[in-house]
Amino acid sequence: MAVETLSPDWDFDRVDDGSQKIHAEVQLKNYGKFLEEYTSQLRRIEDALDDSVGDVWDFNLDPIALKLMPYEQSSLLELIKTENKVLNKVITVYAALCCEIKKLKYEAEAKFYNGLLFYGEGATDSSMVEGDCQVQMGRFISFLQELSCFVTRCCEVVVNVVHQLAALYTSNKIAPKIIETTGVHFQTMYEHLGELLTVLLTLDEIIDNHITLKDHWTMYKRLLKSIHHNPSKFGIQEEKLKPFEKFLLKLEGQLLDGMIFQSCIEQQFDSLNGGVSVSKNSTFAEEFAHSIRSIFANVEAKLGEPSEIDQRDKYVGICGLFVLHFQIFRTVDKKFYKSLLDICKKVPAITLTANIIWFPDNFLIQKIPAAAKLLDRKNLQAIKMHRDTFLQQKAQSLTKDVQSYYVFVSSWMMKMESILSKEQKMDKFAEDLINRCNIFIQGFLYAYSISTIIKTTMNLYMSMQKPMTKTSVKALCRLVELLKAIEHMFYRRSMVVADSVSHITQHLQHQALNSISVAKKRVISDKKYSEQRLDVLSALVLAENILNGPSTKQRRLIVSLALSVGTQMKTFKDEELFPLQVVMKKLDLISELRERIQTQCDCCFLYWHRAVFPIYLDDVYENAVDAARLHYMFSALRDCVPAMMHSRHLESYEILLDCYDKEIMEILNEHLLDKLCKEIEKDLRLSVHTHLKLDDRNPFKVGMKDLALFFSLNPIRFFNRFIDIRAYVTHYLDKTFYNLTTVALHDWATYSEMRNLATQRYGLVMTEAHLPSQTLEQIFIERTSNNKHLNTINIRHIANSIRTHGTGIMNTTVNFTYQFLKKKFYIFSQFMYDEHIKSRLIKDIRFFREIKDQNDHKYPFERAEKFNRGIRKLGITPEGQSYLDQFRQLISQIGNAMGYVRMIRSGGLHCSSNAIRFVPDLEDIVNFEELVKEEGLAEETLKAARHLDSVLSDHTRNSAEGTEYFKMLVDVFAPEFRRPKNIHLRNFYIIVPPLTLNFVEHSISCKEKLNKKNKIGAAFTDDGFAMGVAYILKLLDQYQEFDSLHWFQSVREKYLKEIRAVAKQQNVQSASQDEKLLQTMNLTQKRLDVYLQEFELLYFSLSSARIFFRADKTAAEENQEKKEKEEDTKTSNGDLSDSTVPADPVVK
Repeated sequence: MAVETLSPDWDFDRVDDGSQKIHAEVQLKNYGKFLEEYTSQLRRIEDALDDSVGDVWDFNLDPIALKLMPYEQSSLLELIKTENKVLNKVITVYAALCCEIKKLKYEAEAKFYNGLLFYGEGATDSSMVEGDCQVQMGRFISFLQELSCFVTRCCEVVVNVVHQLAALYTSNKIAPKIIETTGVHFQTMYEHLGELLTVLLTLDEIIDNHITLKDHWTMYKRLLKSIHHNPSKFGIQEEKLKPFEKFLLKLEGQLLDGMIFQSCIEQQFDSLNGGVSVSKNSTFAEEFAHSIRSIFANVEAKLGEPSEIDQRDKYVGICGLFVLHFQIFRTVDKKFYKSLLDICKKVPAITLTANIIWFPDNFLIQKIPAAAKLLDRKNLQAIKMHRDTFLQQKAQSLTKDVQSYYVFVSSWMMKMESILSKEQKMDKFAEDLINRCNIFIQGFLYAYSISTIIKTTMNLYMSMQKPMTKTSVKALCRLVELLKAIEHMFYRRSMVVADSVSHITQHLQHQALNSISVAKKRVISDKKYSEQRLDVLSALVLAENILNGPSTKQRRLIVSLALSVGTQMKTFKDEELFPLQVVMKKLDLISELRERIQTQCDCCFLYWHRAVFPIYLDDVYENAVDAARLHYMFSALRDCVPAMMHSRHLESYEILLDCYDKEIMEILNEHLLDKLCKEIEKDLRLSVHTHLKLDDRNPFKVGMKDLALFFSLNPIRFFNRFIDIRAYVTHYLDKTFYNLTTVALHDWATYSEMRNLATQRYGLVMTEAHLPSQTLEQIFIERTSNNKHLNTINIRHIANSIRTHGTGIMNTTVNFTYQFLKKKFYIFSQFMYDEHIKSRLIKDIRFFREIKDQNDHKYPFERAEKFNRGIRKLGITPEGQSYLDQFRQLISQIGNAMGYVRMIRSGGLHCSSNAIRFVPDLEDIVNFEELVKEEGLAEETLKAARHLDSVLSDHTRNSAEGTEYFKMLVDVFAPEFRRPKNIHLRNFYIIVPPLTLNFVEHSISCKEKLNKKNKIGAAFTDDGFAMGVAYILKLLDQYQEFDSLHWFQSVREKYLKEIRAVAKQQNVQSASQDEKLLQTMNLTQKRLDVYLQEFELLYFSLSSARIFFRADKTAAEENQEKKEKEEDTKTSNGDLSDSTVPADPVVK
């Protein structure tokens, strides 16, 4: 207990007064409350996220991923600690060298391979201008310099590894041995050395296959030559040019001549100052050859088998080591050389990276020509022949392979789901872990096999320049999908896999520790002392200590090095050693499971084979049943994005990414989305027009594709966006239907039916077009007539009149309207200036200002009604009209005049559009005068052409613009209305409420007269009043003042209140059964409904009329906008004048 260990200083309060208990209870209560709140908060978050929370992860949506690989915090010196100091040093040196090689390999794979491979990409031949090649190479020089440093470092590490091994396996009998090496084989060291040689060999292959890089390099050298003749022209100092040229020559010799690997193995391995002897060291030569043979024996057994893990990569390393051995010791084991070549019959080619394929036979013949001469030529020819037959056989067996792997992977996925969904029972925990381990490894093996088939087949076709059949392309694309399905399966169950991996790792470490423990006991029990036995014991202790920690790369490396020493002197029996090796291999795989799966399922190579994508999309479209596989393919296409980020030949790698993105999207649109849109549209059209008896659509005869499956797909993730097929097709149909409805409004019902059908058949949520079912028309109707008919005038009449009399009548009409408005505004001003009217209006304005805060800023209905009644006291005309009636008529006349002007403009546009419809393209009208001049025709023809050009330009201008007569009529009267001398007009906005009340009463009265015999004064419409009010409010800039009255809101509230009161009374009276009273109430309610409806109609008319006068802007805002436009025009004119006129001072 912690209490027992308290220091004596705290031992001062032994008396328990209960306070501590009370404090503890309070704290516990608070903590409990916090936990409850936090739990409910988490539950709310979970409910909000709904189905998205769970153990199953989504590869496309998740912003994060789990990384399981443990990172080593301790240094090698801290890890390798035994009592045997010499052994410590040996293992530390070798471990450090292996770690260095791993880092170099990682740097090459991540940075240098990709930088070289993607050089020249992202710019098509059409977009390249002269000089782009040199600019790209100029940007790339720094990368080549980094590569040069990297290659130099690799060569140094190779020399160091050889020296360190030679120092241990020395044939000098006089010099003391560092440790006893009999039976000690550091196979791991040779494997790592092989990996480093593979890196150099890969760099050679990439550069050798890169024609663009070599072409650009040549052009860049030519550019330097031309700069050499005139350095000052390019702003370069001559003394800097020569060192740069020397540097380029060095780069070319080291990197671009295909001598990276050769230069490395041709280094001076023997120390000149009498240090380590290498070439004369027979012990080391034997050990070197023995290790290569041992590695080869392990590789040969597994190569091409279903249990192959990384043997192909190791085989490349073996070939590199074999050539290095020959270069140092100048001896060739012909039997072994033949064995190496025989592998080519099993494995005709190996993919080093991306689209770089390597032929081992070519490499071995080229690097060791002396041994190649001794071999039978027929044998070498047979290897090349085998490559062709392999490709033919693979093309035939691909479809079968796909079917087999489809079954294997599907069954594996079911096992994964099954075993990971089961709860682990404690009594069968070890057995369950073994099963899980085997299933994880099986998934990796499938991924490795599928990846190998795809890469080898695709790259062989590309390398040998043989065409692929469509069947092969489809089969390979299916394999790509299976590969991504395996990766997605591991990712989906990340949570369970992560949990299992840690347990499996511990279980495997436990098995390894048991094996080592048995061997250690055996060594300890043997009492004979020797240094060799001590080395073995120290190595086993080291392996034990290291295995007791996390399974990091460094620890597993140290264990394999320690076991190289610990397995000598038969410390392990044969039946013990093999299981230990299997456990260590499993430990390697499981510890790096996520990384290895990622590497095997990486489809970056698809970038170089993206020509197959259109064929794949065509296949998906034809076989829509399993459209969901698109997700896997896009996931594969996305894999090359991280690699592209290492490109250095463009200003930014973003350019390359954008180019790739654009290319893929264009292919997707062309081969899937656009075809899908057209097919859906065609299907909807044919379904709606079945009554026309078009093509035979019998599905039993013409077949049927269920394209609806595409719309059940989740959006596909690509780059930083999602491709939603459903949304794309919906947008296309919406756009098409809308555009076609606007062209032919009478077809609205057909397109509406097609929309409904799209929803029912394909589940597409379409947008209503909200277009009118007929064209909008503007009509003027005669007020009264002695005949049975009323005369009307509409836009077509105006258009015909203009066509008959010419466009001159438009200006005459507008001028006449202007004169008419002048007279009417004079009467308007007189009315507003009248003392009776003015005083009442000023009183109303003051009243509203006083009561607006109490009345919710609404102008009272009663006040307007009082004004309407009060004005009748001033006098009535013989026809029974008050002054307000006459004022309303005046405003209606002004509004009608404005409506007439609008109809004139519409008629003009209608006439122009009818006249111009014979011109094919308004944007590109041919100049007939110029054409006539070119042909050299007669003067009369030239005049006619000039006249035709003039007419066409007039019509084009008229149809495009049309004169803004409304704006003209506002601009001409507004300044006068707003002058201080006309301040009496500023009261107009307060008279609008009584005016609207008067208008509604008049409108209802006119409509009621329609049903009477005496129809004098009957009318069913009068839009002039709303237009007139909107026009005058604009002239006075009083839209805001009128809106501040909230008049229509006040009216609505008043009538709704009265309607509710009547309804309430009706409910009360219905019980008393008073018929007459109920009838009266029904009539009252009807009257209130009619009044409310009329006010609503007036409100809509007024709102619509305000749009014509840009009610959204005040006079001040319009002036500001006008000023800005003028300034812009001046600026542009100023720029023009600056560019054309000499900059001499002008005196005015």
